Amino acid sequence: MDYEYRAVQIPADTDRETARHVLAIHAEFGGWELATHQISADGRRTVTVRRRVQPGLPPLAT
Repeated sequence: MDYEYRAVQIPADTDRETARHVLAIHAEFGGWELATHQISADGRRTVTVRRRVQPGLPPLAT
């Protein structure tokens, strides 16, 4: 299967509930799923999401 990947940067001052909500919207409307999640020492989150390559799906909103 072919996947496309996108990195989503979430600032350190974003609370957990807001970050979850943003990722849930991407999952529901864009077909993205969580691939990796990293939290930096400064509190910034880097989330990598993936989805199967399918024509006609909208790009990830940033």
